[in-house]
Amino acid sequence: MATIAQAIRLALHEGETRLGVTDIFGEDVGPPLGGVFTCTQGLKNAWNSPLDERGIIGTAMGLAMAGEKPVAEIQFVDYIFNTIDLLKLVGNSCWSSNGQFNLPLVLMTPVGSGIHGSLYHSHSFDTFATHMPGWKVVLPSNPVDTYGLLISAINDPNPVMFLYPKVLIRQHGHERIPGEPEDMRALAKMIDAPLGDRKEWKPKWPNLDPNFSVPIGPAKLVHRGNDMTVVSYGRMLPLCEHAANRIQEEHGFEVDVIDLRTLFPYDLESIKESVKRTGRLLVVNEDTEVANFGEHLIRRMVDDCFYHFEAPPRLLAGKNLPGIGIAWELEEVSVPQSPDIEKEMLDLLRLEP
Repeated sequence: MATIAQAIRLALHEGETRLGVTDIFGEDVGPPLGGVFTCTQGLKNAWNSPLDERGIIGTAMGLAMAGEKPVAEIQFVDYIFNTIDLLKLVGNSCWSSNGQFNLPLVLMTPVGSGIHGSLYHSHSFDTFATHMPGWKVVLPSNPVDTYGLLISAINDPNPVMFLYPKVLIRQHGHERIPGEPEDMRALAKMIDAPLGDRKEWKPKWPNLDPNFSVPIGPAKLVHRGNDMTVVSYGRMLPLCEHAANRIQEEHGFEVDVIDLRTLFPYDLESIKESVKRTGRLLVVNEDTEVANFGEHLIRRMVDDCFYHFEAPPRLLAGKNLPGIGIAWELEEVSVPQSPDIEKEMLDLLRLEP
């Protein structure tokens, strides 16, 4: 099974060979490194930009306006904050031109904690991203969804922000991307660049299913139950699924776990259907808790499903801190961990109506 890094690389290869991607660029994106997380190794249209986030966004915007189809990368999302005004312009362009100017660009950037990145390599961007109308925003939790959603992002005529959880980049998935080799070692030999001199190396790309993609919008139910609804995405999703399995085995409660996958436009109907069935809602992410995107989801559910609730909906999110410390003990108490999620789920399940 592919990793998220390999899934991104495979999707970008499909993008530049079949789907019209003209430029794949960012800091260290091109040879010889192929990205700090190896997500762009072996791609023919990948090139290195200066260390200038505003230049990256501005160049992507200009290329898209000129009819090209760029995929740009901000190396870590922590360095995207000085580009907010440009991101707003990208999102506004189609609307403000009354539909005359589409901007078919994808902006990739890794997000979240878990790699001991401290202040400048641990931020989340969920809330900022969803607060900029005009962008579609995705945040997958596994390689198959990463590949399929990136294919859909490339095909979209307007800007898509493709966030991916950096701590999961090296983890193998549980499903195969249609067409990838069954042996994960075979895939690595085909598309992973060797250590050392890479001047003569060329990848051997597998023949993937050209019709496979994951649509932007629909969520995915990854664990089924009637006692509570848990909504999550990205790094927190596997932790929520693990907690749901433990609670079912040890306490007998059965929990719906919804992988949102797309933060905007999000799958409101799937959440509503689940909440109306379970009567309880927990939203889990690692962004800071104040003005969190999860609070918006809870507000929508209160508006639409108020009389179905058997307990107050809850948000479990990162602490409202300026950053995350490099020591594991500090990082561990700054964002939700498996025991925190399990405890919050049990507390909500045990509340009497």
